[in-house]
Amino acid sequence: MILFVGLGNPGPSYAGNRHNIGFMAVDEIVRRHGFSGWRERFHGAVSEGRLGAEKVLALKPMTFMNLSGQAVGEAMRFYKLQPDDVFVFHDELDLEPGRMRVKTGGGAAGHNGLRSIASHIGPDFHRVRLGIGHPGDKRAVHSYVLKDFAKADADWLEPLIAAVADNAALLADGEASRFANKVHLALHPPSASPGGGRRALSGDKD
Repeated sequence: MILFVGLGNPGPSYAGNRHNIGFMAVDEIVRRHGFSGWRERFHGAVSEGRLGAEKVLALKPMTFMNLSGQAVGEAMRFYKLQPDDVFVFHDELDLEPGRMRVKTGGGAAGHNGLRSIASHIGPDFHRVRLGIGHPGDKRAVHSYVLKDFAKADADWLEPLIAAVADNAALLADGEASRFANKVHLALHPPSASPGGGRRALSGDKD
């Protein structure tokens, strides 16, 4: 079994916050791939389904962000999972809006949800980093992540969430590089060359 964890804060007042993009991504995976309905378990909301060859448990901790590790730790112990079986979808200040990276291990970089999870299961889990951009001033970060996405953000937010959900089976099957490449190509299709061919993209993949 693979564990997909979306990070966010519970309740309708937080639903549209930048900090809740992890919830949004996991919600869309569950919706697009016909997982079971959400139910309460492990101090969170869980839904089960299959992606590719893998059975996947989607988990949204309902303990608020800074206690997310409690739910993740309980689910891991119950199913006898290892950190390598865990993928955490979360907001990333250090990536431009609409960009995505997959990373394994590392520090929390000030993210309370990641810090909590690492304190319960160690740092060696996978992170799906969903860029929301930085407000430019460290003092403004708290209010920035707890504000709703602007209407204009839908231009990049909806395609990003859709691309992540569409290609989630690759992630579950252990093909993180292919997953990242597919998401990148969905968001930045190669432009046609004057001769009618396709021009390769340059630069880092998302």
